[in-house]
Amino acid sequence: MTGARHLYVHLPFCSSRCGYCDFVTVVGRAGEHGGYVEAVLRELELERALLAPKLETVYLGGGTPTLTGAASLARLLDTLPVAEEVTIEANPETVTPELAALLASRVDRVSVGAQTFSPRLLQTLDRVAQPDDVRRAFYRLRDAGIDNISLDLIYGIPGQEPADLARDLAEALALEPEHVSAYELEAKPGTRFTHAHGAELERQAESMETYFERVVETMTAAGYRWYETANFCRVEQRDLRARHNLGVWLGRDYLGLGVGAVSTIESRRWRNAPSLARYIAALGQSLEDDAVRPPREYEELSAEVRDTERVMLGLRLDEPLPLSGLAASLDERELERLTRGGLVAHGDGCLTLTKRGRFLGGGVTARLLA
Repeated sequence: MTGARHLYVHLPFCSSRCGYCDFVTVVGRAGEHGGYVEAVLRELELERALLAPKLETVYLGGGTPTLTGAASLARLLDTLPVAEEVTIEANPETVTPELAALLASRVDRVSVGAQTFSPRLLQTLDRVAQPDDVRRAFYRLRDAGIDNISLDLIYGIPGQEPADLARDLAEALALEPEHVSAYELEAKPGTRFTHAHGAELERQAESMETYFERVVETMTAAGYRWYETANFCRVEQRDLRARHNLGVWLGRDYLGLGVGAVSTIESRRWRNAPSLARYIAALGQSLEDDAVRPPREYEELSAEVRDTERVMLGLRLDEPLPLSGLAASLDERELERLTRGGLVAHGDGCLTLTKRGRFLGGGVTARLLA
């Protein structure tokens, strides 16, 4: 193997837990930030042989990576391998001028979790930041010299109306970010959010298709490229697509570090256990400590599973999917029907969804898979 060119680092710390979130997070624990970062760096040393000599991307996600103590965050960023693009997720309320300056010399791209510009809907989501915090964070990052900023938006929020979504999109576009991600709210069954808003979530589900179309039409009318189902970027000489996520959608190998992090290398996938205590106990709190790999769940991936995932993820993109080696994963009769129906375009050994097919998304892809 030549080594994975994509590295993900999970920083789980949050000031509070949003009701809809099912990521691996821990609230507070400021005293554990330093020890956790040392454990992550120890895991990096244990797994470094799995990485390519030169990385394409490093992505720090969470949690709220920018809640990590400044000294610990700087140490982590300074010690991670060099990559062509380094991205960090940020919650708006954490972005001080000092943090922006720290990031400006160490990362290439910041993804800011705006979610919505409606105070009422932010309260529904249990978000701390208010609309002015989003704007303030954005301008602080700009003032520090960061010229690649992404905004995350969510639609289908309980109580959201079409006019709310229109305002969110207008507010986001007014900031002129290089990239926008707009996701359908997914509230997992059994969460307190689902218990609190179940009936309204059912009502919103009926509007998701309309919301999705509104997002796409608004963003593309503003000149953004709809390059992936939920992602849009400005069209410039430089490629402003999210390169780390693009690697995943293209089926590239990636290494994940940190509590709950997932890795996929060749035909094996593993996930670190979601327990912070067990993670730190295994790896120690300094590079001098004896360390073993943290508890993990492993999954062997058959060629059939890898090919199916390649089709499912590849068809989320606006670029043609090369079919070499993937023909056995497709239902030829459905491919012909969907091509005649104008939902897919098929030719020159490649496959792509048409605009109509992209609006239907996963339903079309499910029909294609044998």
